Parts: sequence; C-alpha cells; structure tokens
Amino acid sequence: MKNILRIFCALLLCGCLGANATNVKPNVIPELKEWKGQDGFFVPGENMRIVYDAPALEKVATLFADDYKEMFGVRPEVVSGKPSEGDIFLTVKKDKKLGKEGYTVAVAKTVKVTAPEPVGAYWATRTLLQISEQSENRQLPKGTIRDYPDYGMRGFMIDCGRKFIPMPYLRDLAKILSYYKMNVLHVHLNDNGFKQFFNHDWSKTYAAFRLECETFPGLTARDGYYTKKEFADFQLEASNMFVEIIPEIDAPAHTLAFSHYKPELGSKKYGMDHLDLSNPETYKFMDALFKEYLEGENPVFAGPRVHIGTDEYSNKDQKVVEQFRAFTDHYIRLVESYGKKACIWGALTHAKGETPVKVENVDMYTWYNGYADPKEMAKLGYKQVCIPDGMMYIVPMAGYYYDYLNIKYLYDSWTPAHIGNVVFEEYDPTLLGGMFAVWNDHVGNGVSVKDIHHRVFPALQTVATKTWNIAPSRTFDAFDAARGQLSEAPGVNQLARIGKAPGLVYQVGEVRPGMTLEYPEIGYDYTVSFDLQAASEEPGTELFRSPNAVFYLSDPVNGMLGFSRDGYLNTFGFRPYPNERVTVKITGDNRSTSLYINGKLIEKMDVQKLYFNAGKDSMNYLRTLVFPLEKAGNFKSRITNLKVYNHLIE
Repeated sequence: MKNILRIFCALLLCGCLGANATNVKPNVIPELKEWKGQDGFFVPGENMRIVYDAPALEKVATLFADDYKEMFGVRPEVVSGKPSEGDIFLTVKKDKKLGKEGYTVAVAKTVKVTAPEPVGAYWATRTLLQISEQSENRQLPKGTIRDYPDYGMRGFMIDCGRKFIPMPYLRDLAKILSYYKMNVLHVHLNDNGFKQFFNHDWSKTYAAFRLECETFPGLTARDGYYTKKEFADFQLEASNMFVEIIPEIDAPAHTLAFSHYKPELGSKKYGMDHLDLSNPETYKFMDALFKEYLEGENPVFAGPRVHIGTDEYSNKDQKVVEQFRAFTDHYIRLVESYGKKACIWGALTHAKGETPVKVENVDMYTWYNGYADPKEMAKLGYKQVCIPDGMMYIVPMAGYYYDYLNIKYLYDSWTPAHIGNVVFEEYDPTLLGGMFAVWNDHVGNGVSVKDIHHRVFPALQTVATKTWNIAPSRTFDAFDAARGQLSEAPGVNQLARIGKAPGLVYQVGEVRPGMTLEYPEIGYDYTVSFDLQAASEEPGTELFRSPNAVFYLSDPVNGMLGFSRDGYLNTFGFRPYPNERVTVKITGDNRSTSLYINGKLIEKMDVQKLYFNAGKDSMNYLRTLVFPLEKAGNFKSRITNLKVYNHLIE
C-alpha cells in the first residue's frame, strides 16, 4: 500500500496522471480577447532571435529587440528569414476578422506572431513584453492568443497650455500609451488661467502658447515651450510606436495668450480670452498661425489630424453664434486645405444656428451634452470621440470634476458608447473610440508633473482596457491587483517605484558630497531617513538632486530644510544648529510631505487653502515631493545611515 501511495505522489508531482495543467490566461493590459491555453512554457534561451519575413516588419522587430534589452538586459538578434526552434517569429497574413490592429500569437517551441498589418504585430510585441516581465526567466505560457480592439481610437489628452509639460515627460507618456496599446496622444498647446485668481485682471491672468513661433515673435511662452524641431521629432518618434500625436491650437475661446500678444484680437464684450470674431485681424492672425505649422513638405504638425479647438465660446447673442459657426467652418476647411483632417470640440448644440459647419471628414469630441448632444451630432453625420467631462476629466486638486478618475466605475460600467447620460449601441458607426483628459485649470496650485502622472497612470491602464476590450472577464478587484504587476513602459518609471513588496529598498552607510546614488528618486508612498551632523551651510546647499526636484539642507531663501520642484519652493520650519546631531526623516504621499526630527513631527505640509478676492475664491495648493536621490550636493555636513523605504513610516 505504501509503495502505491509513493507511486501516486510521484506521478502527481511530475504531472503524469493526466491532470490538465492548461495555462490560464496571462495577465496583460488591455485584457486579451481570446486565449486557448496549453501545457508548459516557452523559456527564452541565450540564442533566441527575433525573425521577420517581410520588410514592413523590420522596424517592429527592431523596436521589440531594443525594448527587450531595455527591460531585461539582453538584446535578441534581429534577422530576416525563417525561424528555428526557440525564436520569436513575426509574419504578416491577411485576416479580415482581426481588422487593422489585431494579431495572433502561437506559443509553442517557437513563438509565432501573425498580424494583417505591422501595427498588429507591434501590439503583439507589447503583449509579449508584458507577459515576460512577470517572471524571472521571462517565460511565456504555451497557448494561442487572438486579440483585437473593440474601438479604433484609444487615447489621452493633456493640457500643456496652463501648465508646461516638459518634452521628456511627453515622450515617456507616448511610450506608456504605446505599451498599453493606446494610439492617440492629444496635446493641448494653448490656454489660460481663470481671472478671479489674478485680481480679475485679464492683463495679469496667466496665459501661454507652447510652440516656438517665428511668424509672431514673442508669442511663445517664456516659461516653457517646444521648439518646432523637437515637436516634429516627437511626433515621428511616437508614430514609430503607432501613437498619433494630435496637436491642438484652441480658438476662438481660451485664447488669452493671443490677445496678450495682440490686444485688438480680444473681445471687449465677451472677455479677452475670447477672440473678437467681428475683427478681420482675427482671421489674418489665426490663418498665419496655422500656416506656420501646416505648410511645406515636412510640416511641424506631421500627423494626419489637427485639433482646432472651438469650445466654450459665448452664445448670448445669435449674431456671435453665427460668427462662431462661420469661424469653425473656416478653420475646418483651412486645416483640410493643408491635407489634414480637422478635429473639433463639440459645441453645435450650444451654438445652434443657420450658418453651415462642415460635417464630412470631421472628428468631433463630444465632451458635454449641453454643448453637443451626441444623438443630434450623430444625425448630422459627425464621427464622435467619447470624452464625457463628468466621467473622463481629471482636474488636479480643483474640487470639481475628478482629482483621480473613478476607475472602478469606468471598469465596471463605462464603454465608449456611454457619452454622459446618452448611451449608443456598441460599435455604432458614429463612435470612433474613447479618451480621457487632464486639465490644469488652476494655475499656481503647486501640482507637479509627477502629481499629474500619479493621477494619469491608473486611469490610463483602465481606459486602455475598456477601449480595447469592453467586456473584460476578470473582476475589478482582480484587475486592480494585477495592474500593479506591470511596469509603465520599457525604460520608463515616472512613478519612481523601487521594489514591489513594502520594505527597506535602499541604504547607504555614508553619503559623501557629489556622490551619485543608485536610484534617481522614489515616489509615493515613501520614507527617507538619515543621521545628520550639521555644519554651517550656505543658502542653496543641496542634499540631493534629481532631474525633477531638489532637496535642500539650506534652502536658497531662508536657509531652512526644504525642497523645490516644478518652479515651486517649499520650506520646513527647521534648520539645525552647527554641530548639532539629529536624525532626519521625510515621508511623502500624494497629498503631503512631512519632516520628523529625532522621531518628532516638525511639520506636515498637507494641502493648503489659498484665498483670493477677500475669501470669495479659493484654490487648493499641493506641497508634494517625489524624493530626489540621484546626486548628492556639495555640503559640509556629515550624512550617514541613509535608509529609503517604499512605504510610509509614521
């Protein structure tokens, strides 16, 4: 009897009893449409190659190999020809059911990727990278994937007008979108703050236009802009990852940057953030502005679509409504004259009138049903992008709209067929797809690019899922747990995550002046502690610096402990005496930064209220810090026992 039990156990361990060890569906975002699991795994060997059999796939194969090296430290050889056992093979084959972006992957002794077009093969490589990063040996479960999107437009819009978003972040953002199979990044290039925060004075209200401009020297924002070359290069880089950049010049509202430059363009009746549509100079100016970025064989706006704005103009007077409609039609046709498709914000319910506005070949963003009723727009014939403000708008720290999107609701209940309270049949011909947006309405509210990203990333993973696969099989809780297992993109760590399990993730016995540390920064939630033997430091003495922030031993203004990022300086009410020995601890989350000295809380910089106009208006001010670690400053003090934790320690 004992021998029989031993044999049974041995057979059980080696899987020889016929028990089905079929692989479960891999964790991929967006969730795979179809999966047929088999037994066993494909484990990459030292000689694994990426093989392609059509010239159109060479770029995809090369990008895949580059990303594989970025993530895993080994670059597979890229060759054209026939695969051998142990290779990953990319091939093109027509399949009407897969559509333009679909693909199949068969994982056996080789990994075979088949797609109707290169874009599908590229999305397949994102799937393979996501699966590979979840195990130490980069294994792929044997089985067959068949995957394709439910909607063709899957995107995100970022407001760079009210807050400058540096180009390195935009480039990382395109990589992240691509990694999650999102294919549109809309860049909002001009806008202005709200005048109630600037003493109700239009001339003092913040406004910015973010592109280098030669036609109108001095129009370009001085506190941050993109050169024409870097913006063109950015679009090319993104397109190589199958992400389309849609640039937006917003008019005839949100145009204070233009009336700051040329005051006669502003409307005295409706506000200087509205263009005067009765003034012929308005058309001359806007025609010339668009021309600079659209003309020539290699225009600055390189992609197929250009957004012309057209939202939130006054409708108090029917005469100006007709002027608004004429303006909209004019710039749709102007953009088309340069070979581009025009995109507009939906406003034609708000601006009902007789003046015709072109419908054919125009993409409308339906964002608020009071401005553009989706059913009415469908009857007119507009193709619509679902971007309903009440569901899909993030306005950081504003207190209206979302600070963080309700990703559980979106995952469980939303699809691009849901535009506010209007629900279409899925795949209605009017629907192009879905997007979400970040609007930086409150200029000067302390929100950093890191804070914006902390809000964007969970929303991006969720919207990526619900635009590609509107009916995922796993619960929200399972999705929410699984999404944390994936990185942001090859070579991208904007969240500054170190380690996955909570604990001590880095330590250094002594930090010497000028020293370079292993990690550039650590993101929320974190605890950083060290022992300090203080010396008399000059104002502006840095403890640590990263590309995104500085932590000061002696801040440049008051000589206190403090930090700066994104142009904001925040200082704690503490500085050590010369020769004093203290233990310093800093904790940071997505709402606050705290300083402890010898275990005692000195100050918690939580959300602060700023009041304007005798208290009638207020703004939330954020004092967060993604803690810099990359480079130690030239200090005189002695820093020892540095410890970095990826969780909060009160």
